[in-house]
Amino acid sequence: MADSAGIQQGSPAIGAAGLVPAAPGAGGTEGSGAARGSARIAVKKAQLRSSPRPKKLEKLGVYSSCKAEGACKCNGWKSQNPPPTPPQTEQQSNAVNLQEPCRSCSHTLGDHVTHLENVSEEEMNRLLGIVLDVEYLYTCIHKEEDADTKQVYFSLFKLLRKSILQMGKPMLEAQESPPFEKPSIEQGVNNFVQYKFSHLPSKERQTIMELAKMFLNQINYWQLETPSQRRQRVPNDDAAGYKVNYTRWLCYCNVPQFCDSLPRYETTQIFGRTLLRSVFTVMRKQLLEQARQEKDKLPPEKRTLILTHFPKFLSMLEEEVYSHNSPIWSQDFLAGAAGGQIPIHTVISAASVARPLYYSTSPVSVDPSTCGSVSPARKAASVLEPNPAGEKRKPSEPLPHEENKRPRVVGDIPMDLINEVMATITDPAAIPETSLLSAHSARDEAARLEERRGVIEFHVIGNSLNQKPNKRILMWLVGLQNVFSHQLPRMPKEYITRLVFDPKHKTLSLIKDGRVIGGICFRMFPSQGFTEIVFCAVTSNEQVKGYGTHLMNHLKEYHIKHEILNFLTYADEYAIGYFKKQGFSKDIKVPKSKYVGYIKDYEGATLMGCELNPSIPYTEFSVIIKKQKEIIKKLIERKQAQIRKVYPGLSCFKDGVRQIPIESIPGIRMLFFFSVGKELKDPDQLYSTLKTILQHVKSHQNAWPFMEPVKKTEAPGYYQVIRFPMDLKTMSERLKSRYYTTRKLFMADMQRIFTNCREYNPPESEYYKCANLLEKFFYTKIKEAGLIEK
Repeated sequence: MADSAGIQQGSPAIGAAGLVPAAPGAGGTEGSGAARGSARIAVKKAQLRSSPRPKKLEKLGVYSSCKAEGACKCNGWKSQNPPPTPPQTEQQSNAVNLQEPCRSCSHTLGDHVTHLENVSEEEMNRLLGIVLDVEYLYTCIHKEEDADTKQVYFSLFKLLRKSILQMGKPMLEAQESPPFEKPSIEQGVNNFVQYKFSHLPSKERQTIMELAKMFLNQINYWQLETPSQRRQRVPNDDAAGYKVNYTRWLCYCNVPQFCDSLPRYETTQIFGRTLLRSVFTVMRKQLLEQARQEKDKLPPEKRTLILTHFPKFLSMLEEEVYSHNSPIWSQDFLAGAAGGQIPIHTVISAASVARPLYYSTSPVSVDPSTCGSVSPARKAASVLEPNPAGEKRKPSEPLPHEENKRPRVVGDIPMDLINEVMATITDPAAIPETSLLSAHSARDEAARLEERRGVIEFHVIGNSLNQKPNKRILMWLVGLQNVFSHQLPRMPKEYITRLVFDPKHKTLSLIKDGRVIGGICFRMFPSQGFTEIVFCAVTSNEQVKGYGTHLMNHLKEYHIKHEILNFLTYADEYAIGYFKKQGFSKDIKVPKSKYVGYIKDYEGATLMGCELNPSIPYTEFSVIIKKQKEIIKKLIERKQAQIRKVYPGLSCFKDGVRQIPIESIPGIRMLFFFSVGKELKDPDQLYSTLKTILQHVKSHQNAWPFMEPVKKTEAPGYYQVIRFPMDLKTMSERLKSRYYTTRKLFMADMQRIFTNCREYNPPESEYYKCANLLEKFFYTKIKEAGLIEK
C-alpha cells in the first residue's frame, strides 16, 4: 500500500537540462504532458495579446461588470450568439461589435468595457493574462477529483475573477506570507554543503554542487501527493500540518507555474525542513528507481554522477534531514565564536522567484567562487562518502582556534617566505607521495582513502522504542552483535546483545559493501560530561588497515559536535595498546565523583580516559600533521641556506679598532642559540638560576615597558601585528609553574619580548631603545650564569 501510494507522485527526469513540472491536478504524471499544456497556455496568451484592441475588449467584457446607468448587477457580458463547440478558427470569427447587447442584461458590450477606454496596452495585456488563467483554472476545477485540491483551485479562481473586476493585482490573503519556515530548504542544502564539504578540493566540490543543483531542481518541480493520498500512505502522520503546506504549495508554487498572473515562488525558498521531511523518503526512492530504469538513456557524462554519487549524496542528506539536532537547520548556522553573525556565503542559489516558468527553464545556478569560503566545520570525508556518524560538529561552536583565524600578519617569519612555502605545500605535485606501506604513512591513511572512494561508510545507529524500527538499522545492529561476539569471546553474548540493542547505547558502525565490519558501542552521559566506550572491535579479516584508528577519530568528531569532551573505558590487556595509540591514558581527567556509579566496572581491566581537544579535526589530523612537517622541512631548508651564507671579512680592524663585541660579527647572532652552553640537569638548580636572572632583568631600569602584557587601549592593533606576545609577568608565572625545563625555553621567551618590541615600534622610539639595552643586559647575565659561552 505504501509503495503504490508513493509511486503515484510524479518526478521529472533526473539530470535533465530543463526540468518540467507536473500540471496541477495531474494526479502524479511525469510532467511531459503538463509541459505541453503549459506551453499551450503561453501560446494562447501570446496570440490574444497580439489581437486587435476590439477583440481584447470583447474578451475582457466577458469578465467585466456592466457600467450602464441604473445599477445593473450583471457581472459579465454574454454574447447573444455563443461560440460553437468546437469553437471556430480565428479566420472564421466574426468582427467585434461593441453595440452587441448582452444576453443577460441587454446592455451593450461597450457598456461593460467603458472603464477600459483609456487603459494602456500593457495593462490590458496583463488583464488578458489573468482572463486566460481564470479559464484554465475553471477547466482544472471540473477535471480535478481530489476535494482539497479542487477547493484551492476554486479559491484561486474567485481571486482572479475579483482581480479582473477591480483591475487590481491578485494578492493571496493568508495569515502568513512566504517564507513559511526558516531556514529554507535551499539554505539548508547550502548549509549542508558548507558543513560537510567545504574542505574539499575544487574539483570534488564542483561535483557536490552539481548534485545539490540537481536535488534542488527536483524539489522545485516535484508534484506533492494530495493530503488524502498521504493519509492512506502514512496514517499516523500530522495530516493537518501537511494539508496546510500542501495548500501553500499549490497557491505559491504549483499553480503559478501555469497561471503566471499569480506571484510564483520556488518551493526550496519558501518551505523548510518540515515539508522536506514529508516528501524526502518517497522522493529519494522514486528518483533512485527512475535512475536505475533509465540508466541506458543517460548521457555518459551524467551516468557516474547520477548512478554513483547522487545516491550517496541523498543518503548523507537524509540523515541530516531526519536528525533531531543537525546544525544545518539552525538559524545561527555559521555564527561567529564571539556571538557575531558571519555572512553566509551562498553555495547553491535556486532560480529567481516570482517568474513565469516558461520564460526560462535554466537549471539552478551555482556560484563556484563562493564555494571556497572557509567554514568552521571541518569534514573528514570526501565527495563520495556517506554521512559519517550522521553528525558532525556544529560550525557555530566557539572553538578556541577560531580566535586565531585572523589574517596572516608580519611575525617572526617574513610573510614572503610563508607565502612561498605555502604555495609549494598546497601544490599536490610538490608534496612527496607517501606509500601506504611506508613507515611514514599514517595509520588511518588507507581507511581515509577508502572512505573517499565510497568503499566504507560510517553511521551512528541505535535501537529506539519510540520510532518504527528501520529494517536496515536493525540488520546493522545484528551485524554489530555478531562482530562483537566473535572478536570479544570472553564477553557473554547475551550481555553484548543487551547493550547493543539498548536504546540508551549507540554504536558507530563501520559499513563495507553493505555489511558491518566493525564498530564502537558507547553510552553518552551529557550531564556528567563523559561517554563510556563499551565495545570496540573490527572483524579479524579487516584488521591492520587503519579502520580502528579511523573509527575512533570519527567518534571523537561526533562527540566534539555534541560537546562531550571526555571518554572513559575499561581496557583489557589486549586493548591497552590500541587505546594508548588513540590518545587514552591511565591518568583520568574526569573527577571520580562524576563517573562512579555510572560506568560499568570490569574485573581484570584497566580504566583509561581520553580528553578531546575541540580545536583538532581528528579525522584529518594525520593529513594536517603531514602538511605541517612539509612546511617545517621547507622552512628549515631555507633557514639553513641563510645560516650557510658567507659574510665578507671584518674591515674595522684596519681602521684601528682593537676590540668589538662578538655578537656584532655578522652571522654570529644567527648561531647564538646553537652555541654550546652549560645545560643544568638539576631542575631545582635550573629554577634557581633562571629565577635570579629574571629578577635582575625585572630590576633593570629599562625593563619598565615589558613588565605587564600590552594593553589594547594603549597600543591599538598590537595583537593584529604581534601573533605571539610575551612579557616579564607571564615569564614569572611560567617560571613559577616550572614551565622552563631547559634554558632554551627561557631564552626563547625573553628573546621574543625584544623581537616583538622591535617589530611593533619604530627604531627611533624609546621602547625600541629599551629593548636593545635590556637585551644586552640579559645576555650579559646569561653568560655570567654560564648558560652560554662567553
